[in-house]
Amino acid sequence: MTAAIVAPAGRVGPLRFAGWLPFALHRVLDAVLVLWAAATIAFIALKLIPGDPLDSLLAGVLDAPPELRAQVAAHYGLDQPVFVQYLNYLAQLARGDLGTSYQRAAPVSEIIFSELGGTVELTVTALAIAGAVAIGLALLTSGRNRAARWAAQAIELVAISVPSFWLGILLMNLLSFTFPVFPAFGANGPASLVLPAVTLAFPLIGVLSQVLRERMEYTLHEPFVTTVLARGVSEGTLRSRHVLRHAAIPALTLSTLILGSLLSGAAVLETLFARPGLGRIAVAAVADRDIPVVLGTVVFAALVFVVVNTLVDLVYPLLDPRLREARR
Repeated sequence: MTAAIVAPAGRVGPLRFAGWLPFALHRVLDAVLVLWAAATIAFIALKLIPGDPLDSLLAGVLDAPPELRAQVAAHYGLDQPVFVQYLNYLAQLARGDLGTSYQRAAPVSEIIFSELGGTVELTVTALAIAGAVAIGLALLTSGRNRAARWAAQAIELVAISVPSFWLGILLMNLLSFTFPVFPAFGANGPASLVLPAVTLAFPLIGVLSQVLRERMEYTLHEPFVTTVLARGVSEGTLRSRHVLRHAAIPALTLSTLILGSLLSGAAVLETLFARPGLGRIAVAAVADRDIPVVLGTVVFAALVFVVVNTLVDLVYPLLDPRLREARR
């Protein structure tokens, strides 16, 4: 009997490894395809924009002679056919080199990491606010009377429908100019983070709250709810510890999908509130035709999306133990 018990136990490690190996290979392949697609689409889009990048490179030189233009074009590889430029960029990207900024004459990777902190601060704060408010609304209104649900749905509809830039201007006029509670511009301390973070979180509250409430109402009709209540567990504990845990999986999946909207919204709000960050740098790079910076920020955003999506997939088995067996 001992041998019968020990033998299966000894095979658990290889079985788990065999189950996780396809998952890891699949994730690596997905990451490569996503990065390639992001780089390709951004490269084509920039090439379709009217204008010559040489004009931006030589903006400070009046009446640049053809010889100078030819030298600058050869230095940056702009004298080569577009397809050759594309292949050279992919080879450069495969080496981990994002290129050098046309305007700042600095490596794009250094520019990205120097501005990354402001964007991370804004997006993480906005996501935390949206998650906390959405969870609170879902817990208070799921399975309740119609009046509570209608009120929650009205809040969600307004949150989803209001444009972020309009809400940002409204909050700025109200809480910065009319009533000087929070600063309108800059990134000087936590107070300057309140208005842009709330503005960025507002539409996410509507989406996450709706998904959480609908999933919680579905879960409240599951058979295990009756079993948990039979143990003497209070309704509040049931909702916060058991039902919310099951409802968190689709909301967590949705959070990874709306990461792109967070980054794009951060670009608008960083410009509106004059905050440092990747979004503001990307907007300026598009206006200046600084192609390496634009491509670098797009590829970096795609990489962040892949990494966050992978981390979320690793969290799923912690929320639902049944998924652990599925991956073995």
